[in-house]
Amino acid sequence: MDKPSAQYHLVKNKGRFRNALLKWFQVNAKSYPWRETVDPWAILVSEIMLQQTTVASVLANHRFERFLQEFPNIEAIAVAPEEKLLRAWEGLGYYNRVRNLQKAAQTVLDNYEGRFPSDPKTLETLPGIGRYTAGAVSSFAFDRPAPIVDGNIARVLSRLLDYHKEVDSTEGQKVIWNTATEILDTSKARLFNSALMELGQTICSSKSPACLICPVQRFCQTRVPGSLPMKKPRKKFVQIDEHAFFWIENNKILLSKGHDSRRKGFWKLPLRSPEECAHLEPLSQHRYIITHHKVTLHLYQAKPPHLLEDEEYHFISELTNLPIATPIRKILEQKTPELGI
Repeated sequence: MDKPSAQYHLVKNKGRFRNALLKWFQVNAKSYPWRETVDPWAILVSEIMLQQTTVASVLANHRFERFLQEFPNIEAIAVAPEEKLLRAWEGLGYYNRVRNLQKAAQTVLDNYEGRFPSDPKTLETLPGIGRYTAGAVSSFAFDRPAPIVDGNIARVLSRLLDYHKEVDSTEGQKVIWNTATEILDTSKARLFNSALMELGQTICSSKSPACLICPVQRFCQTRVPGSLPMKKPRKKFVQIDEHAFFWIENNKILLSKGHDSRRKGFWKLPLRSPEECAHLEPLSQHRYIITHHKVTLHLYQAKPPHLLEDEEYHFISELTNLPIATPIRKILEQKTPELGI
């Protein structure tokens, strides 16, 4: 189908589309802790957490609530040491997000007298905040008429328009964002954006779209929802082999502080080259995925012949307070039950 005419059809009927969507949302809206507040700081935290992380992961162990208990306002996070930040964010991945969250808080304190701007264009100037996050904070916290496009909304709109081009291309982004802007209910931006996003999460899902019960099915142009949205090819995984020492002495475990892009600021097991470990008998082997890397970690129960810079012993009882990447913490839990973490 001709895509401009599909967009025209949706925009022309946007009043009925909005009514159908909001009527459905009024009955089916899920209860999330970030929907119980209009505090821009809490909403920013939730949006940054939900970037590249599933709702289930954020809800698990009350991560959102616990983070806000630790950092209830921008003043609290602005002065926090990095280790405390990383420990609070542990398990969510993509740790530059929390570093940028701190920078954004510092910028609001320094440039805006501690008050979040409500304008999306101004919000977009804060560190780590792009067009989507700026629109989300603006609409959810201040009910400003700001459109948003996340993965869920891009999927919904690509199917409504029967859009068979890559939604993450420059052209695709323009079409999807323009459509989101055109159909936005400017008088109920908070509700409308929440409803459109939740439609993508629940009804118009990526793998099993429930078209028969979709509240806006009559506005949808596609007949092949499973093939949409189209996206650029994903990055291929990089295979990595790592060789690590596992050594405990006098109730202390030897750890190394990471400086590479994947583990900056986190404590990990000391790594050595395969040649340095060739004479050792492996204790165990562990596989995990981190970002775009598939890691095979070969573990050796041995003491390194010498310590490198940033390698030091830590009391086992201290590990609960140290930032340690989730895969490594799981290995420690498995290998040292006495840790109790």
